[in-house]
Amino acid sequence: MAGRERSPRHRPWSVYRANTFDLSSEMMGLTLAGNSQDPDEPVLEFSLACSELVTPALERKPNSFVAVSCTTPPQAFWTKHAQTEIIEGTSNPIFLSSIAFFQDSLITQQTQVKLSVYDVKDRSQGTMYLLGSAMFTVKELLQDKYHRLHLTLRSAENERVGNITIIAWQMEEKKDQRAPLTRTDTVNGRMVLPVDESLTESMGIRAKSASLCKDTLLKAVFGGTISRMYRLPTTDGNHLRVLEQMAESVLSLHIPRQFVKLLLEEDAARVCELEELGELSPCWENLRRQIITQYQTIILTYQETLSDLHEYKGPSFKSSTLKAERKLEFVPTNLHLQRIRVQGESGYDRTYDVVTIGAPAAHHQGFKGNGLRKLIQKFEETKKHAFEDEGAGESRPQSMVYQSQDVVRAKEIISHINTLKTQVSYYTERLSRAAKERSANALERTLAILTDKTRQLVTVCDNKLLASAIQALSAARPEFIASKASPSAPDTERVVLRNDQGSPQAKWSGKGNRTSMNLDWHEEEWEKVWLNVDKSLECVIRCVDRLLTRERLQSDSSEDVFLSDQQPNTSKRDGSPGVEGSSPGEWSDALYPLLTTLNECVAMMSDKAKKSMVFVLMQDCAPTIGMSLTLQYRRDVVFCQTLTAVICGFVTKLRNCLCEEGFLRQLHIIGLLVQFEGLLSTYGEELAMLEDMSIGIMDLRNVTFKVTQAISSFGPDMLPVITGNRDGFNVRVPLPGNMFDVLPREIQNGMLLRVQPVLFNIGINEQQTLAEKFGDTSLQDIVNMESLARLNSYYDQFKEVLPEDCLPRSRSQNCVPELLKFLSQNINTRKSKNVDILWQAAEVCRRLNGVRVTSCKSAKDRTAMSVTLEQCMILQQEHCLAPQVFTQALDCMRSEGCRRENTMKNVGSRKYAFNSLQLKAFPKQYRPPEGTFGKVET
Repeated sequence: MAGRERSPRHRPWSVYRANTFDLSSEMMGLTLAGNSQDPDEPVLEFSLACSELVTPALERKPNSFVAVSCTTPPQAFWTKHAQTEIIEGTSNPIFLSSIAFFQDSLITQQTQVKLSVYDVKDRSQGTMYLLGSAMFTVKELLQDKYHRLHLTLRSAENERVGNITIIAWQMEEKKDQRAPLTRTDTVNGRMVLPVDESLTESMGIRAKSASLCKDTLLKAVFGGTISRMYRLPTTDGNHLRVLEQMAESVLSLHIPRQFVKLLLEEDAARVCELEELGELSPCWENLRRQIITQYQTIILTYQETLSDLHEYKGPSFKSSTLKAERKLEFVPTNLHLQRIRVQGESGYDRTYDVVTIGAPAAHHQGFKGNGLRKLIQKFEETKKHAFEDEGAGESRPQSMVYQSQDVVRAKEIISHINTLKTQVSYYTERLSRAAKERSANALERTLAILTDKTRQLVTVCDNKLLASAIQALSAARPEFIASKASPSAPDTERVVLRNDQGSPQAKWSGKGNRTSMNLDWHEEEWEKVWLNVDKSLECVIRCVDRLLTRERLQSDSSEDVFLSDQQPNTSKRDGSPGVEGSSPGEWSDALYPLLTTLNECVAMMSDKAKKSMVFVLMQDCAPTIGMSLTLQYRRDVVFCQTLTAVICGFVTKLRNCLCEEGFLRQLHIIGLLVQFEGLLSTYGEELAMLEDMSIGIMDLRNVTFKVTQAISSFGPDMLPVITGNRDGFNVRVPLPGNMFDVLPREIQNGMLLRVQPVLFNIGINEQQTLAEKFGDTSLQDIVNMESLARLNSYYDQFKEVLPEDCLPRSRSQNCVPELLKFLSQNINTRKSKNVDILWQAAEVCRRLNGVRVTSCKSAKDRTAMSVTLEQCMILQQEHCLAPQVFTQALDCMRSEGCRRENTMKNVGSRKYAFNSLQLKAFPKQYRPPEGTFGKVET
């Protein structure tokens, strides 16, 4: 690297895109301001190589690395800036990690840089000694003709111990971005760098990479960005410039705060609905009070959690040491965005993102009672047995037996009624306003919408489930019980709450069978209620038709008096002796009583229907209410963590692909693929974590996204907003106006964008070895099979409606169908720790424009091994990374990359929490280099 002169094509001699042949002293400061076109550009970047290193023991080759420190006068002390990876057993190491100074480094021409070369004797113990050092100033590097320095390394005793070469880099300029070399500008007689006039806001939007630090949208969502640079050789003799970044997200707290607030409102609304049921007989009233008490307990928990989240003032991520902290249990553990940006000398520029998150699980609640999968299964069995036990007795009221589909339907009916009632009320008001304004067109349009919404509401309310539920609710009223009371029947019906294994359940007992009671009268009354709505609507329609007909007749005739004589006088108020139709208030007066009647009938029908459905839900949840709410709370905790990760992934994917028409078509037609990679073992607590995680990911199918235009570019206005309830959440993602304008019309018009989640898990640690030999891996097998089926289904949908050119280009020799075939074969093959499944699933996801999420227990150690391996595999498969440096690049990223800083952020140590014995059980591709791991609290 230091021994040969490079051709001008490689241009390693200057700082980024200076567009000049000579760097005069006036221009050096300007060069160090960085490239305004690319905020990720460092102001200075150089690579290092040593030669002829010698050690005191001549027969031993050094294991060397370079520590870089700097000082800028008048500062009188040295600050460590960076260090290279360790290269073992050579006197002539060439380091892959480059040294980058970004704009916040505040270096100047006078900045001094000290290069200290260390020889590491024992990587596992960290024993090393200083071999030698050299110093230079930034000015010296810039003034050199080729921007390279060849310095002598000297020991503390001033003895020569080798050489070190410093080479400043410049990327080969892209043809479409290079300014003409003949063009120069001067200010006060001094040469300055030319500025490309095409550098506009829209150009920034269409840039191939959006900066985490500077982009309007991304900087509102992400922060605390850590960057590392690498220069990696390719098979064609060129070099890749790789920028690795890791950022935390304000969404780690922003989303849970919104989410818990929505849960609180939903459960409080449920209590209000129960309270508004009206008077019930003593047995039912007792049951209602017990249910409300259970809800109020869980509501207090949500209130406390919400208060804790708002009071939290710490960093915008939850460290792995706090994963079991009660106050932060809704916050995802160690959530970060991991990114590599790859630039080649031919001008291409690609970005790859992975969201990393500790396994979404209820760590505070623990895992002794299993995870969500088994808890849900146990809950369903308990509920089934509770109803079977009661149904076996003669005292079981038939009106209280509802199938699971009835319960789902009841929730849907309540939702439809709430929505349609509001819409009917809104459009009656609009119709009244149109009548006051005597706007025939508005009257006609609004009536059409009102008619449609009202008839939809009537259709919703006209079903057998509602009719039977209204009968059951009527039978639960005190007056009904009193009318059926008899001195000969002393045994009264009662409802008690029993506690089986810590979970309260309702138990009905008593005499009498309501199914034998004659409730035809109530059924007839209900039919009259919704028929009244229909008739009221017909009256409104006839009135509007009459008014519009009269208006047309008036406009068609030139003789107002003649028309006045022909039209019947239907007005009941005193008016002018002129034409009745011209009276300003006639339309409003004619419609007002009819619209009032319609609103009253709709309110009566909606109220009765909603109460009856609430009664259905009350009966359904009563036997297992305590167990149900405890289970729901755990599910809420897990889902919130999962949702936060997906929102982060959606925002970055949308921003990166903002100008890719194929992706945007795919997004609004078949939805966004989100692929979770799990590294959890199927043994002990991690088995229960996998149960939690799999349910949380499955629940993402109830999530939709909607892209809106932000009201301003102010940070908080750019953050996502969640609406909805447990039956379905919608996430509104605001974009700045200039970004929103490039979206397709369907997305701009508010089309809901679906999420298609999949999870592939392969345990890789020593606990998985125990699971495979003595335990059970069936959950992992089931999860992978289920996700394979969903992934195949997603690709089938894609093929049906979209062309292949919607997908990103790839250098891979395998097409997507072949990858899916290999993935299927691996999943159906019994093989220990078959990590090929993870690699193939990740590649399919990238090839299908999906969002990648990687998890282990804490997203710190195994996750670091996975994302660094994925980065190097991408560089090799897609960007021709030279195979002979693959392992060196992998070790370099693991030892000096962003993930070492992640361990420091979490546990205060730059070591992965592995030991040598554990790592023997890991697949070899997931083992970190010596000296980077040790015993650490996780």
